[in-house]
Amino acid sequence: MSKIYFYNSLSKEKQLFRPVSNGSNEIKIYSCGPTVYNYAHIGNFRSYIVWDVLHRYLEYAGYKVKIVKNITDVGHFTEEDEDQGEDKLEKMARKVKKSPLEVAKFYTEVFIKEEKKLNILAPDYRPKATEEIKSMQKIIGQLLKKGYAYETQDGVYFDTAKFSGYGRLSGNTAEGTEPGARVKINPLKKNPTDFALWKKLVGRNKKHLLWWTSPWGKGFPGWHIECSAMAFRYLGETIDIHTGGRDNIFPHHESEIAQSEAFSGRQFSRFWLHSGLVAVDGKKMSKSLENFYTLRDIEKKGFDPLVFRLWALLASYRKEINFSWQKLEETKLNWQKIVEFREQNWEELIKSGQIKAVSLQKDELARIEILWALAKKNSFYFKLRQFIKEGDQKFCFAMDNDLNTAVAFSILLKMLKLANKKPILSVEKIGALILLEEWNKVLAFLPKIKREVKLTKPVQIEKMLKMRQKAKETGNYQKADQIRKKIENRGYKILDLEGGKWKLKITKK
Repeated sequence: MSKIYFYNSLSKEKQLFRPVSNGSNEIKIYSCGPTVYNYAHIGNFRSYIVWDVLHRYLEYAGYKVKIVKNITDVGHFTEEDEDQGEDKLEKMARKVKKSPLEVAKFYTEVFIKEEKKLNILAPDYRPKATEEIKSMQKIIGQLLKKGYAYETQDGVYFDTAKFSGYGRLSGNTAEGTEPGARVKINPLKKNPTDFALWKKLVGRNKKHLLWWTSPWGKGFPGWHIECSAMAFRYLGETIDIHTGGRDNIFPHHESEIAQSEAFSGRQFSRFWLHSGLVAVDGKKMSKSLENFYTLRDIEKKGFDPLVFRLWALLASYRKEINFSWQKLEETKLNWQKIVEFREQNWEELIKSGQIKAVSLQKDELARIEILWALAKKNSFYFKLRQFIKEGDQKFCFAMDNDLNTAVAFSILLKMLKLANKKPILSVEKIGALILLEEWNKVLAFLPKIKREVKLTKPVQIEKMLKMRQKAKETGNYQKADQIRKKIENRGYKILDLEGGKWKLKITKK
């Protein structure tokens, strides 16, 4: 396995990545998922695309990856401090006059469908906060026993002053935060950075629609405790990597570290990876500012979702990037060139008779096997192996350097530019097709190849098509139908189009 370096937000430097369990190739990742009260915007999806590449590349490097991506359907407030804001799910539920769980169900289903459109792999577990309440209460109970939490009239809070490591991730310490500087002062809290583990149904919270019984009275969980509970249940007390957007660092991830390590006495996550934000016209994309775009907006403008995926990977994942339709249009042109390179060269291989007519919608592995089988029949086979080795080393070197997808794509584009100048049966052309399929396992920005491949028809099929056309023109439809059946028996299907035109489709498996 190659040496992979990630920028760790905890240490503030690039570090050599090693799994928690030395000698094991299993990687445990917790990825902060969506709060399902509205459509995810493209800033959210930029982050999810990046972590999908992380998932794919670790598998490409030989690791076995286990991922949890949660669904937050309760407890995430509209303000940084729960005392000021309103639960985002409940606010939307009142607006659309539906229950919070109905709202959550709808947007969860939409989110999963949109992830599929973006070629984002499904996680191993996708737990919902509302289904993990008992796990949260267990942790809260232990934190109270250990003296890391305290109960007040309105809830249970984590005492950040009791946890010596508070502030390691964000730099915001309990001592260094001026009361009232970020949020209004809650007189019931000991420290301004203390955060809610459990909120009681008292005062303004009496109107809260989602609540559960607990040892501390009826109420609902705070946002931060949800992720700790789900990470512990599905991945254990120490994980390899925790991911999220940069805006999650404080207070969310800082709070996760405090409550998790206070509970277990062990390091919660060895690596913390954070993606940069997406701006629009130089301003942070935000639902509250109403300056955000969704994947639906991308599609309405006529863009394939995978064009957006490519756009999201053309810069370092840690950088803030500015979205514009012009930039997306420029990305579309490059995307189309790569798609056309792949499809046209596969088509040429079939037309030239170098490979049999096949369904090109097979996965990358099947297409790679076809290309290697072709290469073994030609004198350039050993040169091709060296070409593939050197090309993949360059790609992996870029990806090993903190997932540098920008450099990886530049390597890919240079390779295709060179291959375009070469004949179909050349080291550069076949090598480019193989590496394109290999690297797409990681980058996943290419669509499925169209099944209807334009191909040079065998001589006998050509003659039969002409005979069928002549029969149709003379009105002998019975003969035309007989010829059609003979063509279909040979593994081809005729698709009749308007204006007397037709298209031949491969049906052979």
